[in-house]
Amino acid sequence: MSISECTDKPLDLSPVAAMVADRAPFSEGDVIDALQDMQTRYGYLPRAAMDEMARLSGVPVARLYGVATFYSQFHLQPHGRHAVRVCRGTACHVRGAAGILSAISRHLGIEDGDTTPDMQFSIESVACLGTCFLAPVMLVDDQYYGNLTSDKAVATLKRIQARDGAPNAAAQPAAQKGSAPCPP
Repeated sequence: MSISECTDKPLDLSPVAAMVADRAPFSEGDVIDALQDMQTRYGYLPRAAMDEMARLSGVPVARLYGVATFYSQFHLQPHGRHAVRVCRGTACHVRGAAGILSAISRHLGIEDGDTTPDMQFSIESVACLGTCFLAPVMLVDDQYYGNLTSDKAVATLKRIQARDGAPNAAAQPAAQKGSAPCPP
């Protein structure tokens, strides 16, 4: 299912009205907190919900998108349950981050920036995780894994999958670039 199919489905926007009403009078100082609530509710920031927040709050939709695209915590597309961030900073790069990202992509059956069809994992390469002493490093959710090899990175993901009871994601059909199933 493509992202456009997800965003074309009717979306319950009543939670957005509550988010705006809870902050009345809504001001630009409420934008980050409201967007965090929206992402918690929907799993990402759906276009229709952003438009509704702009309409109800009086904050221009361009301002909402400006904040949402500035901060890496926000996602404009459905995102996996587990965020896998692979550092591509200088220290990680020279110690093999590209090979680690490639191994993770092969294991999960998706590319950088994509989400697995089962919505369990999203991969994102990032400029720096600020832990050069652990290079090469990845961050899964809020847990750092350092001094990685491709094998160690894949083994880490397999442990997470086993803990969650998830099958090997690579055995599933690969997601297309920029596509994912609709979140629950």
